[in-house]
Amino acid sequence: MKNTTQHYGYLSIGLHWLIALIVFGLFGLGDWMVGLGYYDPWYKTGPDLHKSIGIVLFILMIVRVASRWLQIQPESLGSHTNVERKAGHAVHILLYILLFFIMISGYLISTADGRGIEVFGLFTIPSLGELFTNQEDLAGLAHEYAAYIVVGAALLHGLAAIKHHVIDKDNTLKRMLGHRQK
Repeated sequence: MKNTTQHYGYLSIGLHWLIALIVFGLFGLGDWMVGLGYYDPWYKTGPDLHKSIGIVLFILMIVRVASRWLQIQPESLGSHTNVERKAGHAVHILLYILLFFIMISGYLISTADGRGIEVFGLFTIPSLGELFTNQEDLAGLAHEYAAYIVVGAALLHGLAAIKHHVIDKDNTLKRMLGHRQK
């Protein structure tokens, strides 16, 4: 379950892939939602689902950050250059910061009218109301642009992992797939 100096534990691997799936799913859902007409049956359901899944993502990201802080992290492979190490670290930090920024801006969009966020009908995240003028629109623009940047950074992250696997022929991708080197 736990990370070692050489391998990612199953908790880290599971969170990595689950969060990636949710992020791309939310991006697709969000992109689809903005084109819905008022009389479309998904006009209310789509945003409600998007918000609920976003709250689940927020919880998972808290677990991910806590796990990353509390566990040792696998060492970089010897084949990684100093630039690759620094770039990888920078992209991870960028992704974490942007994901939290997106979730906070999503909260600001959803609660600007004073209503809380219903999470799958199980509980409600309370609203802080409108904290600044034009909150819904400004937070909406920030949410959208940050989402595009996150997806772009995640795609670059994935391409870098494929580059390590195909060109460098190292274990970068295999470690995140749970492969244990003997």
